[in-house]
Amino acid sequence: MGFLAKLFGGGGETSREKAKDRLRIVLIHDRTDISPQLLNDLREDMINVLTKYMDIDHDKIELNLDREDQAVALVANVPILRIKRGSVDVNAN
Repeated sequence: MGFLAKLFGGGGETSREKAKDRLRIVLIHDRTDISPQLLNDLREDMINVLTKYMDIDHDKIELNLDREDQAVALVANVPILRIKRGSVDVNAN
């Protein structure tokens, strides 16, 4: 699944929502000097790790990079639907 679709929930979005999401990505990139591909890779890796341990609401994930002075903070809002109990196969894809 593509970066924008995963980052902002994929299917069912209106044209207005999609345009707003694209603008958000451009603004994040401009503020942090992080390439869209790097941000995409980071998001994909985070989702892969988190889904090993919990069920998350992919449609409501928010990932932002905030910059203040010379510091950049990654701020992630990931709604958790359920924590997976018991053993987790960390090698499973």
